[in-house]
Amino acid sequence: MALISYADSALSILPPVAAIGLAIVTRRVLLSLGLGILLGIVMLADFAPSVILSELTSRAAGLVWDGDGFASWNLYTLGFLMTMGILMALISVSGGTRAFAQWARRRIRDRRDAQLMTLFLGAVIFIDDYFNALLVGNVARPVTDQYGISREKLAYCIDSTSAPVCVISPISTWGAYIMSLLAALLASHGLTEITALSLFAQMIPFNLYALTALALLLCVVYLRLDIGPMAAAERRAQAGQLWDAQKGTPAGEDLGLEQARSGTVLNLAGPLVLLVSLVVGLMLFSGDMALEAAGEPFALIAALENADGAWSMATAGSITIVITALGMIAQGVSPALIGRALLKGMHSMLPAVYILLMAWSIAGVIADLETGKYLAGLASESLPQPLLPALVFLISAAAAFSTGTSYGTFAIMLPIAANMALALEPALLVPALSAALAGGVFGDHCSPISDTTILSSTGSACHHMDHVATQLPYAVMAAGLALAGYLVLGFTGSVAAGLLISCLGLMVLVGLLRRREGGEDHYQTEGA
Repeated sequence: MALISYADSALSILPPVAAIGLAIVTRRVLLSLGLGILLGIVMLADFAPSVILSELTSRAAGLVWDGDGFASWNLYTLGFLMTMGILMALISVSGGTRAFAQWARRRIRDRRDAQLMTLFLGAVIFIDDYFNALLVGNVARPVTDQYGISREKLAYCIDSTSAPVCVISPISTWGAYIMSLLAALLASHGLTEITALSLFAQMIPFNLYALTALALLLCVVYLRLDIGPMAAAERRAQAGQLWDAQKGTPAGEDLGLEQARSGTVLNLAGPLVLLVSLVVGLMLFSGDMALEAAGEPFALIAALENADGAWSMATAGSITIVITALGMIAQGVSPALIGRALLKGMHSMLPAVYILLMAWSIAGVIADLETGKYLAGLASESLPQPLLPALVFLISAAAAFSTGTSYGTFAIMLPIAANMALALEPALLVPALSAALAGGVFGDHCSPISDTTILSSTGSACHHMDHVATQLPYAVMAAGLALAGYLVLGFTGSVAAGLLISCLGLMVLVGLLRRREGGEDHYQTEGA
């Protein structure tokens, strides 16, 4: 029996809205995602019990088996998640975490510096958003913990540097993916006078949400503009409670294993440098192998576009674990303690694995409901030309929020944005394409069912819904600034005018928030 299509029906948004709404109200993410999946499958099956049972079974199996073989991307991604849990447990047992915290304490003066360090790491580790979220969170957490910075604040710093940096960086998995979509668009419209890389570079200053989100994050950290749920989380953290203990221990939290007294900073820095080097090297290797199989010469962007990122990260993580464990044995750490670290490291990641599996499942259901196509179709109505960038931004944001995926939103919205711009005013092509990317990142930032939101909370050892609640006000403010810029850009045709309005809006917003806080600098120079 064929599944029912909801591409032209507002009912297509019902399962994601139900899942997101339940998650916000009940704060029980797995239950909410499960009910959203079930509702979507019931709709797709047109309430036929046999089809519902068949779909539930096939979709569960599809998480590990895609019909022709193992679902390698899913399995490698989960493998990388588990290897990160194991690796950080090994680093902790080796004494590297404690040594790094002591080293940083002598060099980082206060809470502001600890957060700026996190922003710096998030900005420079831009090869992949998954990699960024897990690595930066685990590296920065010992330092931010010392200064009484809440896990929610750490998660916000991670999430608001990973995707915004990746989406404007051509040398990243995001950049390679976006350029592959742009290349197809240029070919389909016969635009041969510009390359995908050149078009991507032109789009960077038009990606107003990425730029305003990064600028606002810097202001929040430097001036401590803590508002709403974030302010409450920061007050709780400075009182000695880094996360809400009433909700249990979050995924990725410290495992309570004994730590070697002989540990040095090298016990942390060595494995992480090795991991980063291996990830980059293996990505380029896998991309080169794909190019060679296609008879094409090596090129950096092309290699990244064809790289197997999930395999590279999982393989790099496994190699790093083996080398780190051997180094710890040479250091004098007992094999029994290393074994306990392996088990506890894997166990610490299980909550994130469960949520990620459910998020992938509901993403598949939403894709079959064609929710994204329905939302994107709302943008195809006739509209005044100057409103095009702003409308594309809003529709992309709604699609990413509902589906929990930026990549899927880009695939749907970039062709629609290109078609609309070329039909209305070709000069708006670059702004419209950029607005599609910007909206996709904004919606992803706000969505409780987004995989990057899940991994940012895991990397920072923060409760998932607490991260969503505390980041949401800042994401909405950055989106408001971007929307104002897109409206001005649409009416003036000037990216400078759009950027200027967004910058002026940011200055006004920061001034209002500072006035609300009384203009005081709350940072203390001593650690927590």
